[in-house]
Amino acid sequence: MLAKVKSKDSETVINALIKQAHKLPRELYKSLTWDRGSEMADHRRFTLATNIDVYFCDPQNPWQRGSNENTNGLLRQYFPKGTDLSVHTQTKLNAVARQLNERPRKTLDYETPAERFNQCVASTS
Repeated sequence: MLAKVKSKDSETVINALIKQAHKLPRELYKSLTWDRGSEMADHRRFTLATNIDVYFCDPQNPWQRGSNENTNGLLRQYFPKGTDLSVHTQTKLNAVARQLNERPRKTLDYETPAERFNQCVASTS
């Protein structure tokens, strides 16, 4: 899921994350691991609103967020470093997310994230 935000201040980011978290089945979203950016200063409000625990990486340890770092690399194929993201609509971001979620991943035994997500949703029903 990708969310368009007007700025990366804590209130804006937390509001967007709360909105996105409420779109997912609770059984599939139990924690969020973030780097030490100031946009998560209000992480307690996020946890209270969603019942999702927030964890922070140790400084200079990006491997603690491995899937996030991998996704960032994939997103750079669509939005090279330095791209002005403000010109892209939420519709465009949704299209990119859909393409990435329908792309097979070696770490998923060449299934797509969408296939795995659907399997998880089916198993919680």
